[in-house]
Amino acid sequence: MIATRRKAVAVRIGTVTVGGAAPIVVQSMTNTDTADVESTTRQIRELAEAGSEIVRVTVNNDESAAAVPLIRDRLLAADCDVPLIGDFHFNGHKLLAANPACAEALAKYRINPGNVGRGSKRDPQFAAMIETACRYRKPVRIGVNWGSLDQDLLTRMMDENSRLPEPQDALEVLREATVVSALASAARAEELGLAHDAIVISSKVSGVQDLIAIYRSLAARCDYPLHLGLTEAGMGPKGIVSSTAAISVLLQEGIGDTIRVSLTPEPGGDRSQEVRVCQEILQSLGLRAFMPRVVACPGCGRTTSSYFQELAQSIQEHVRRRMPEWQQNHVGAETMTVAVMGCVVNGPGESKHANIGISLPGTGERPVAPVYEDGEKTVTLRGERIAEEFQELVERYVARHYPRREA
Repeated sequence: MIATRRKAVAVRIGTVTVGGAAPIVVQSMTNTDTADVESTTRQIRELAEAGSEIVRVTVNNDESAAAVPLIRDRLLAADCDVPLIGDFHFNGHKLLAANPACAEALAKYRINPGNVGRGSKRDPQFAAMIETACRYRKPVRIGVNWGSLDQDLLTRMMDENSRLPEPQDALEVLREATVVSALASAARAEELGLAHDAIVISSKVSGVQDLIAIYRSLAARCDYPLHLGLTEAGMGPKGIVSSTAAISVLLQEGIGDTIRVSLTPEPGGDRSQEVRVCQEILQSLGLRAFMPRVVACPGCGRTTSSYFQELAQSIQEHVRRRMPEWQQNHVGAETMTVAVMGCVVNGPGESKHANIGISLPGTGERPVAPVYEDGEKTVTLRGERIAEEFQELVERYVARHYPRREA
C-alpha cells in the first residue's frame, strides 16, 4: 500500500500546479539548441503530445534567451500551452537582466546553487536571479546536482566533519551537503522576497540509494514540492531500471510531486521515451492513469507461435494511437485494461480479470480465441482476421462503457 502522500505547498507553474493536492506532474527537457526556434518548438510539441506537462529548455546565451519568447508564441499559436522552464547555469543573472522578454515568457526558472557564482560573486548573482523572479512573479526550482555541488559548502562541511570526535563517512557528508545546499538556498530566496509557495526543490544524484536517502531527508525537513529524478541515469534499460527503482521507492513512501526520467537517447532516438517511462512508473504504482494497460504473457514452450506477440504489439500500438481521441471524447478510457494471452494456462483467467481480453490458442490447442468482457465470454474469434476483429471489439467496448465528454 502506498503511504499517504507527503503534504507540500502548492506551486503554480503556468497552467500546471505542482504540490498540494495536485497529481504528480510529468516533465522533460529538450536537447535541441534553443536558439534554433523551429527544431526546439517542434521537440517541445512532441514532448507535450507524448504527455510532458512541463518542458525545460536550456538558456545559456543571448541567442537562446532571445528565442524563448518566439518559441512560446509559436507554441501558443499551435494551441500548445505547456509551461516552459528556463535552465540557467553560470550566467543566468546576466541573461535574465538583458532579455526581459525571456524572463516574462518563461513559466519558471531553474537555478543551480553550485553554478550561480563562486566566492563573493555567488550571493549577488543569486540575488539578482531571485529579484527577477519576484519582479515577474515566477516560481523557481532550486536544483542541486551532485556533479555541480557548491564546492565551498562541501569543503566547509568536510572540514567540520573531520574535527568531530566521531566523523561521519564522507558519503554521508556529501549527501547532507546536497540537502543543506538546497534548503539554505531556498531560505535565502525567501529572505530576498520570493514567496514560500513559489519554490520547488530538487537534489539530484546518479546513485539510487543516494537519491533515496537524500529525498527522505528533504521530505522530513521542508514542505516545498519535491522534483524527483536520477540525474545522468544513462541509456536504455540501465537508465530506465535505475530511474524506476529510485523514483518508485520514494513515490511508494509518499515523497515526490513532479518527476523526470533523464534518459540518454540513442543517436537520433526518440526524446519522448523518457516521458512514457514517467507515465509507466506512475500508472504501474496506481498513482495516475494515462492510457489503457495492455496485459500480455511473456510466452513459453506452449506458445511456439509468435502470433500472440504480434497481436499484443498491434493492440499496444492501436491503444497508443487511439488514446488521444479516446481521452478527448470518453471519460475514463485511460483506466481500461486489455489482456492479450497466449494459451489456456492463464489466458481465460487473465482475460476475465481485464475489462476486455482475448485468449489465443497455444501449441496443440483448438484454433479459436475466446473474448471476455467484464468477466464474461462474449464471442469466439476464428480465422485470419482475429487481430482486426479484436481491435474492433475494443473500439466498441470503449464506445459503450466510457461516457462521452460533454462539448
